[in-house]
Amino acid sequence: MSVLVSINCITYNHEAYIRCAIEGFLMQRTEFAFEILIGEDCSTDRTREIVEAYRKQYPDKIRIITSQNNVGSSENSLRLLEASQGKYIALCEGDDYWTDPYKLQKQVDYMENHSDCTLCFHGAKIFDEGKQKMISDIKPYVKSRISPVEDIIFGGGGFCPTASLLFRKQSAEQLPLFFQKAHVGDYPLQMYLASQGYAYYLDGMMAVYRYGAEMSWNYQLNSGEDRLEKAIKLKEADNRLLEEFHRFTNGRYQMAIESTKRKNEFAILLLQNRMGELKKQPYRTFYKELTVSHRIKLRVRYHLPRVYRWILKLKKLLKKLAIVRLGVNR
Repeated sequence: MSVLVSINCITYNHEAYIRCAIEGFLMQRTEFAFEILIGEDCSTDRTREIVEAYRKQYPDKIRIITSQNNVGSSENSLRLLEASQGKYIALCEGDDYWTDPYKLQKQVDYMENHSDCTLCFHGAKIFDEGKQKMISDIKPYVKSRISPVEDIIFGGGGFCPTASLLFRKQSAEQLPLFFQKAHVGDYPLQMYLASQGYAYYLDGMMAVYRYGAEMSWNYQLNSGEDRLEKAIKLKEADNRLLEEFHRFTNGRYQMAIESTKRKNEFAILLLQNRMGELKKQPYRTFYKELTVSHRIKLRVRYHLPRVYRWILKLKKLLKKLAIVRLGVNR
């Protein structure tokens, strides 16, 4: 039986998580054949050892794609796509995992019956590695439905969970220049695929996204003394990406793109603590949408910066004390 779906899993230093990801692939119950491609990007921990053990156990199911040197997530993703033999590509990074054994079957059934659908995705739960518990859901709609390109644009890269994406390999074989120039891979891929036909949201929590997993994108973004600068640069890069997508689509989604750019600019003003501009047009609408507690926090940070810094230090201290107490109780 020829392979219908190629599961693409990029991994780097995921020794604590990769087993869970692979087990989620292997538990899939399908009426078709699928393969598992693992892009092992020269991890410095035991990730390679773990995936090699799985490959030896499932030699007809698992392939490892690697190299002598680390190539980065973008190149790692592209080489998996190129090596894939399936008609469809399913994505799941090594620190995330699937929870529904019929996930692939459900998505493929829809795609096979709707040839004009170019992207299928579903909901996911968010697991906080720091708190060690589920904290929320990624559930953009209350039921299964077509997802307009405008929703994906405005929702950003997190609108469609990466571990939920399924699309035809043919649709991604000639990715446009704006994708190649992008600072991230998920967001431009979602926008591009949705614009080539339509995206469909399949209702259900069928995967888990780990927040704060070590070596993950969000972990690197939110760690270090320069995290504020990194967050600002990310929003600026998002706006450059949107401008490229605007040109690629000949202005077809101008209103959604302009609105999203304003939202990103508002986020930058928040990060820079520029209170005076937050309440003015064209950002006033976004300011009004903030919760009362968030507005109070902003005012304290702006008018009483020393008090705000003291509160942050106190919260960090209390968090450390809580961790110490937890260790003692154990």
